[in-house]
Amino acid sequence: MQKTARDMILSLGLIGLVAGVVWLFIPHDDSDPDLKRVDYRVDLLTARRAASYPVAAPEGLPEAWKPTSVRYRGEEGESWHLGYHTPDGEYVAVEQSTQKPVLFIEDATQGAEKTDVTQRIDGKTWTRYEGGRYDALVLEGTDGSTTVVTGTASFGQLTKMAESLRTE
Repeated sequence: MQKTARDMILSLGLIGLVAGVVWLFIPHDDSDPDLKRVDYRVDLLTARRAASYPVAAPEGLPEAWKPTSVRYRGEEGESWHLGYHTPDGEYVAVEQSTQKPVLFIEDATQGAEKTDVTQRIDGKTWTRYEGGRYDALVLEGTDGSTTVVTGTASFGQLTKMAESLRTE
């Protein structure tokens, strides 16, 4: 009986030692992955030709703002998406669509709630939405589309993105 217990303890020790050695030699990288910068110029031109509304994209953002995702879906409410990685590691997206505003805003903001706070950006009134995951600035346009600047970034960064948006 003692011999079996001793053998089991030695086996567990050997397994632990082997696992430790393996762990030491496997590379560990806990840093954020390097996100690939996307070139969205062709997608933007395509969306601007196809959409029934003026498609917005940022101009003049610092190089540290990295575009990471882009798509235009004409069959889904003429949805335009442009995602960015900010210099401090947050996420900001520009979303536009001709979908029914209440449904589109709910989806784009991931359920953020409308607040009474508004702000003027380039002569237009944007409404703040606050949520558990994303905050947002929302502009319900007169051109039949809704524009949402949303993400994990601060309202200061969301405002910076909204200020940089141009339609031509």
